[in-house]
Amino acid sequence: MNRVELTGILIERKALRYTPASVPVTECVVRHQSDQIEADRPRRVECEIRAIGLGDAAKWLQAATPGAMVHLTGFMAASSRNSKQLRLHVITIEFVEGNENG
Repeated sequence: MNRVELTGILIERKALRYTPASVPVTECVVRHQSDQIEADRPRRVECEIRAIGLGDAAKWLQAATPGAMVHLTGFMAASSRNSKQLRLHVITIEFVEGNENG
């Protein structure tokens, strides 16, 4: 299974572009902070995740302003055929109100 859910703050968003097949694409970076339990001990998690949305997900990401709290679901995949670096491919995006930390 390859399913990811992440809540965080949109800290960077590139301009909307289109693939050669006219599919909209938006790339972004999301900053996540949360408290998790690992080996029965609390752990503070902070990270920045590169993400990409295609189609409707790209349009919704484009509508989000930097600083917005978002809840993303999707899957992880390599950034390109020649790369081993991972990037979150966004399937759904929800806008989270308030100052919640995922």
